[in-house]
Amino acid sequence: MDDENQADQSPLLETTTSLVQRNVIQNVISQTFQSTANLANLLPTGTVLAFHLLSPIFTNQGVCDPMSRALTTVLVGLCGLSCFLLSFTDSFVDGDGNICYGFATINGLYVMDGNISLTPEIAAKYKLKFSDFMHAFMSIMVFAAVALFDQNVVNCFYPSPSDDIKNLLTTLPIGLGVFFSMLFVAFPSQRHGIGFPVTNI
Repeated sequence: MDDENQADQSPLLETTTSLVQRNVIQNVISQTFQSTANLANLLPTGTVLAFHLLSPIFTNQGVCDPMSRALTTVLVGLCGLSCFLLSFTDSFVDGDGNICYGFATINGLYVMDGNISLTPEIAAKYKLKFSDFMHAFMSIMVFAAVALFDQNVVNCFYPSPSDDIKNLLTTLPIGLGVFFSMLFVAFPSQRHGIGFPVTNI
């Protein structure tokens, strides 16, 4: 009789164990996807896309004269500034379902549309924080890594690098990208800036 009870309970125990293992695996997978989503949300993907489209033109395929070098400097500077400024943008959906964008300030969200005004309680949720500056700095660093990966930009500014400079230009972008990408995952932003998913107010 006891053997029959043990036989009846064994499938239940195996099922319970497999469910626990499955839940653990699902949680790990869910956290991995969430971290990847945070990383994709925080990296300056739109700016990087524009940079990759324009850099071959501005650098003349890496063969730079003084004018091309100046234009490339302007391109890198503007893209870096874009990364910085976009870190302070946020968005929301109003009562009519319209997407509204604005800049975070010390007083709340400055809505660009102008026709919409937020209540003080809602505006306070979008106040400028120290983490916004941290994310802006990290965005610039990640963009710098991407720019250093671009062979046209490297050839433009360093047409004949020494061996030490070559090693630096090879390892520095990888180190910057990995380090600041890990910080992005560890400290995700709560902002939903221009071109990113929005939230309801």
